[in-house]
Amino acid sequence: MQQVYLDNAATTQMRDDVVTVVTKAMSTYYGNASSSYHLGRTAKALIETSRKTVAKLLNVSSGEIVFTSGGTEANNLVLRSAVRDLGITHVITTRIEHHAVLHTLQELEKEYAITVTYLELDAYGQIAVSELEALLANQSHVLVSLMHVNNEIGNILDLKNIGALCSNYKALFHTDAVQSVGHTAIDLQELPVDFLTASAHKFHGPKGIGFAFIRKPIHLKPLLYGGEQEKGIRAGTEATHNIAGLEKAIEMAYVGLTEELKTLKALKLYFITQLETKIEGVMFNGLSKDMERSAATIVNVRFPVAVTKTAMFLFQLDLKGIACSRGSACQSGSSKKSHVLSEILDAEANELLSIRFSFSIFNTKADVDYTIAVLKALL
Repeated sequence: MQQVYLDNAATTQMRDDVVTVVTKAMSTYYGNASSSYHLGRTAKALIETSRKTVAKLLNVSSGEIVFTSGGTEANNLVLRSAVRDLGITHVITTRIEHHAVLHTLQELEKEYAITVTYLELDAYGQIAVSELEALLANQSHVLVSLMHVNNEIGNILDLKNIGALCSNYKALFHTDAVQSVGHTAIDLQELPVDFLTASAHKFHGPKGIGFAFIRKPIHLKPLLYGGEQEKGIRAGTEATHNIAGLEKAIEMAYVGLTEELKTLKALKLYFITQLETKIEGVMFNGLSKDMERSAATIVNVRFPVAVTKTAMFLFQLDLKGIACSRGSACQSGSSKKSHVLSEILDAEANELLSIRFSFSIFNTKADVDYTIAVLKALL
């Protein structure tokens, strides 16, 4: 049976070179980076070299990069500290953010009685910039939190435009860039973003490691208390091997970005064309069909099948060796509909089967052809 992995928005396969780097770090740089002897110093040097690499690729200073256990922790660090320590009383966001943002904000509402405003969305999942500007013009102590690339429908946010708007009204701007770092060129000297969060396993790195960009002179206080690691912002013994793996993964992602994006866009367009040609009644959610305004890695497809058959349909695909999902992997064990699609689709459209297919450099046209053939047989 052919195996086709099309759930790369959930997690990606590690590159072989990354596995090599992680393995070497585990066996060679095993000292505690907080120790003063040689093994500790070499581990510390590896971490700081990795930090400099990340910073250089994003065009920031190394002191603005804080390693975390992943995107969820990074989002929690930024949001919680912004409210608790920076005096933020109002957060503007949308209801289609990742639950690492939405659930954190729900807790902060309870704990600190902050105001959370959810921007209205059109049928494609786009915000009205005019609404955001009107809110910013009448509020103070505001943080705007909007994801760069939506993890379910692939919509790309115009970071430069939104960041400039926030800057004009002296609001802080946080973007969850978990789906874009490693897949999109990001220059944080050109983008007016105060906080950015990322996770290595989304760009062919190891799980359990990510980072937060915190623009100077903003200083956040810890989410976790303990030692003085990460300049006192993130306590806990550093996972040196994972940090080394993150460095290698992000370095490889950006060295080969132009060619890899070209390959991914061609594969996505081929998939869309094959779907429209060979499967009757297929539709696309959000902007995922738009090659310019959505990620090259994500296509969210709506089929003329009742949503109640989703679990069985995904099971049948799995039996044929095809891995894909209804949306966020964090919701994979839930029978609930996608919170993203529930926000943007009308009642009739939301009663149909929607599946997210997400690609990586390890996918081929043969994967697409096999998937189309299986879909056609099942439908």
